[in-house]
Amino acid sequence: MDIVALFQSIWTIVVMIVFLSIVVWAYSSKRKSAFDEAAHLPLDDDDSVESTVKEKHHV
Repeated sequence: MDIVALFQSIWTIVVMIVFLSIVVWAYSSKRKSAFDEAAHLPLDDDDSVESTVKEKHHV
């Protein structure tokens, strides 16, 4: 086995481990509340944004 093939094999394993780690992190139950909160962000009222706009335009 030459050095290039060895490097490619090691790199493949490293990338696979990183990918699987991200998948486990994303689907872990510890992150559920944070992901639920992020999912509801587009539906939340933006009172702070509206007040900032009114202050800038003196409406």
